[in-house]
Amino acid sequence: PPAHALHQALDLAAEVVVGKRRQIELAVACLLARGHLLIEDQPGVGKTTLAHLLARVTGLTFNRIQFTADMLPADLLGVTLFDRDEHRFEFRPGPVFTQVVLADEINRAIPKTQSALLEVMEERQVSMEGQTHPLPEPFFVIATQNPESHVGTFPLPESQLDRFLMRIEIGYPDAEAERILLRGGDRREMIDALTPALTAGQLLQLQKEVQGVHVSDALLDYLQALGHFSRQDGRFLHGLSPRALLGLLRAAQAMALLNERDAVMPEDVQAVLPAVCDHRLRLASGEQGAAAEMLLHSVAIP
Repeated sequence: PPAHALHQALDLAAEVVVGKRRQIELAVACLLARGHLLIEDQPGVGKTTLAHLLARVTGLTFNRIQFTADMLPADLLGVTLFDRDEHRFEFRPGPVFTQVVLADEINRAIPKTQSALLEVMEERQVSMEGQTHPLPEPFFVIATQNPESHVGTFPLPESQLDRFLMRIEIGYPDAEAERILLRGGDRREMIDALTPALTAGQLLQLQKEVQGVHVSDALLDYLQALGHFSRQDGRFLHGLSPRALLGLLRAAQAMALLNERDAVMPEDVQAVLPAVCDHRLRLASGEQGAAAEMLLHSVAIP
């Protein structure tokens, strides 16, 4: 059954990206919730490896697109060319036409190219010359960005950050995990050697099952209390939008499914809240990354 295959996929992933089980679970929950994932971290901590790995264990097709300052929307979406022999225009799809897109270093691209990708994430289709070209299903974007302090970056505006269901950091490995990495083989070879644990069809079925995970009225009270507190408390610059709360609910349903529960528990909400809310909430003090923590501590479970 797909649920068993899902746990097999998680176990396979944890063998390659060592010591980062929580980040892997969040990334898989994001995929199950039909969201898109932003990974923000230093170069060399395994952002690309995690993206490649997720595509491999779920049996999905995968393209890595390296974003650069001179990249244009057409380099991403594709172009319409005139075929002289056939006397008609023909659409040549770009690298975004795949099931898992790794948008590497998205904040190195100019805002126009960033917007083109974000539109695709929202619409799950490409419109060109009056023609609509649907993207394959499931469709999942994993974007990586280096911290804003790095040279040559165009930070994503808040409205565009909001298109990502989750933002996570991978962080440096602990000493034990780093030793395993140093002793182990090449991670890319390990990924290529893996047999996919899921099929695209099973993944689509699991995504449907997420929507069926039961949500009680008491849990909705908790979600609304979180939203209300973020909007009323003066320590936040602005509160969580209804779209953010819907995303939080979907992510919590996905986490419940991952934990083999048929109803969402408050701990599912708490497990995904930092990844779903930290890039949407800003503290008036300007502190980064502490907003979700403050929200969790301030709002009691009904």
